[in-house]
Amino acid sequence: MNEQIKVAVLGRNGRMGSEAVKAITDASDVELVAALGRSDDLQEIVSSGAQVVVDLTVPSATRENVRFAVEHGIHAVVGTTGWDDATLAELESWLAESPDTGVLIAPNFAVGAVLAMKFSEMAAAFFESVEIVELHHPQKLDAPSGTAARTAALVAAARERAGVAPSPDATESDPHGARGADLDGVHVHSVRLRGLVAHQETLLGNTGEQLTVRHDSFDRVSFMTGVLLGVRSVAKHPGLTHGLDGYMDLGL
Repeated sequence: MNEQIKVAVLGRNGRMGSEAVKAITDASDVELVAALGRSDDLQEIVSSGAQVVVDLTVPSATRENVRFAVEHGIHAVVGTTGWDDATLAELESWLAESPDTGVLIAPNFAVGAVLAMKFSEMAAAFFESVEIVELHHPQKLDAPSGTAARTAALVAAARERAGVAPSPDATESDPHGARGADLDGVHVHSVRLRGLVAHQETLLGNTGEQLTVRHDSFDRVSFMTGVLLGVRSVAKHPGLTHGLDGYMDLGL
């Protein structure tokens, strides 16, 4: 029998963190050795003997949490948003000093959402217009979501590689921002509504046809397959991996 992977969860009291604690406790091949809340000392990660840290905290805390893990040679699986190009570059500089350490930054842990991002990327070059709508519960702290931002980046890059012109848009006046955020030329719209969990659709259009790529998470348990995949895989992938698809053999 293989030795269990020792895991520490940061953000144990949050919606995602509490689900991760349950999932890791129930899994036979991993062992929960620490579960930390906001006021707990990060040194507990080291003293617990954790091999992997799962960070499910808040954007204001995640950078220092991951830096601490990397500096101590502990792999990190990160589902917290707030990682932009500048902070990812900083993370890569930390990893250069700890070349055997792996970090996964996952905009979304739901396998269906990862596939939806990939399908959106594949389709983007074949449609004249593309926009993204993400819909979440009203307690979500950031907008647009990390998944939407990542999808927009993938879509924009695919369209640039294919030489596709920007989506047509005759709007001349938008004083209230009704057209949404412009991320790399892709309009992204954020909805916050009671009763939702996490939902996203990519709308792609040509004359006479429309393709919608939609994913819905109705319960946070849907993210746990991806969390466990990250925990089981991160040590095999030193350095930075951006997106759970980096651990999935999609063959696409």
